[in-house]
Order: sequence, then structure tokens, then C-alpha cells
Amino acid sequence: MLRWPLIRLLPAKTNLHFVGVARLMGFLSIVAVIGSLALCFTQGLTLGIDFKGGTVVDVATPGKPVDAAAVRAALNAMRLGDVEVQTFGTAGAVEVKFQTPAGADPAQTVTAVTQRLRTVLAPAQVTFSNTSVVGPKVSGELFRSGIVALGVAIFLMLLFIWFRYQLQFGLGAVAALFHDVILTFGVFAIFKLEFTLTSIAAILTIIGYSMNDTVVVFDRLRENLRKFRRMSLREVIELSINETLSRTIITGLTALLALFGLALFGGEALRTFAIALIFGISIGTYSSIYVASPIILLWGVKSGDDDEPTLVGGAAQAAMAQKAAALKAGRREG
Repeated sequence: MLRWPLIRLLPAKTNLHFVGVARLMGFLSIVAVIGSLALCFTQGLTLGIDFKGGTVVDVATPGKPVDAAAVRAALNAMRLGDVEVQTFGTAGAVEVKFQTPAGADPAQTVTAVTQRLRTVLAPAQVTFSNTSVVGPKVSGELFRSGIVALGVAIFLMLLFIWFRYQLQFGLGAVAALFHDVILTFGVFAIFKLEFTLTSIAAILTIIGYSMNDTVVVFDRLRENLRKFRRMSLREVIELSINETLSRTIITGLTALLALFGLALFGGEALRTFAIALIFGISIGTYSSIYVASPIILLWGVKSGDDDEPTLVGGAAQAAMAQKAAALKAGRREG
């Protein structure tokens, strides 16, 4: 079977000490979350037309594709605020979104835009269709609906993990999801990336990827809890992370390679989407190791299917020492 030579550079099994630096990484994560929340509430997000309101017009030039770059340049020159130009369909038509300047009449703005585009795209025949105006009230409701969708998705993930594993696993997974979502919002605030409906889709994708990565670690952790009942929870968690690390790296790199290509060659419309996913997938891998797993270590879980809880760290070693001493004492008495 042919294998990519570089894959052989990844060790089949690692022995890295992730849990040893869990406190430091947890502290850094808390600082990053607090900083992201502070930025979102003080500086705010750069909302796109989807959430601020504006006008949408479909532009087509029958017989040939619309020059999207020329349309975007013409609208930017009119100082209409945020402008979005997206190609759709097989005929090369574009959907144009722009804001109405403060105090201007929307109908007059649409007329000025159509006249400008007829001039820019001449001598081709230009047709305009599906003109619609979205007000700030509708856009505000759309923004709230998007945030509610994110909250519902996280809550359903909690229920799924709770029923599949234990409540501790669900709390760890949801903490990791909140960590990933809040830090992604922080990236939008820091770099002033435009937050649109596409951004909501990107965050929902990040939630799905992060949960998938966490479930892989949790599955191995559950198997190892049943297999190594005399091992401390700290050691089982570290073993499980190391056993799934190569799979995590290969899956993450595969996704990142595709996203880097999308960010570089996908055009302006998809660049923000790709950047959000690149960051989200990277931070999702981190949170599976340093957010979800340490919470399980702090809380403790049941070992296997019995009702005896797995102790943490030194407590587990002390309990094992007591059991060994009791066995020795029983043998002496016998």
C-alpha cells in the first residue's frame, strides 16, 4: 500500500506529558476568554449588511458573466459603507449588497447604483432583479436568531455527550465549545473581520469539528478507564490523549490545507469564512486536550461500569497503597 512519505515522520505512539502543564494552559485559556469577552462588549463586532440592514440587488449581463471586480470597485467609489458582491448561478450573475447612507432615501440610492453599474458594465446590456431592502430591525432579529442558534447547538451537544458518556464528560465538552466560540468571537473583534451570516455558519462548523475531536479523545478515555482500572485518572487521560494524537494531527492538517487554499484563492466573499475556520479548528484541537480533559480530571469519573469513582492523582495512589497494605495484613493473619 502506498503511503505519503511524510506521514511516516509522525510517531505511531507518543508519550508527551500534557496533563503536567494543564494548570498553566488553563490559566492562559481563562485569560484569553476574559480578554475576548471584554473586546466583544467594549469594541463590539464589525457587523455586516446581514445584521445592520441594507439593499440587495441581483445584477446580470445576458450572454456573458458580470465583471464582479468592476462592480465592487464602482460601489466602493460611491462610499456606500459595507459592500458585498457575490457571484451565483451558471450564467455569471452577481448579488450586490450595499448600505444606504445615513439620511439618504433608499429608492434614490438604488437608482443611483443601477445607473452607475450600467455605465461601468457598458456596452453590455445590464438587467437588475430581486431588489429588496432589509431594515435594521429585521437585521437585529436575524443577529439574535443566529446567537440563539449557537446556544441551542451547544446545549444539544451537552445532552448528547451526557447520554453517551457521563455528565462530567458533557460539562468538559461544553466548556471546550464555549472556549472555542468565545475565542473565535475575539478574533473577529481583534482583526475587525466582518461578521455576517457566513460567520455564523463558520462558528457552527467549528462547534461540530471541536465536538468531533473531543469525542475521539473521550471514546479512547472510556475504553482505557475500563481497561486500566488500577491506573490513576491522570495517567489514563494522558495515555488517551497520546494514543489519539497522531489521528488528531493528520485530520487537522488535512482540513487546514483545504482551508488555506480557500482563504488564498476563494475570493473576498469566502476569505473571512476560511480564516474563522482555520482559527477555530486549531483552537478546537487545543481545547480537546487542555480544556475538556482537565475538567474531567478535576471532577473525576466512574471507572468502567461499576459505581466506584476513579480518584484523582495522589488520592488514587494512596487508595491503592491502602488496598495493598490490607491484602498483606490479611495474608499475615492467615
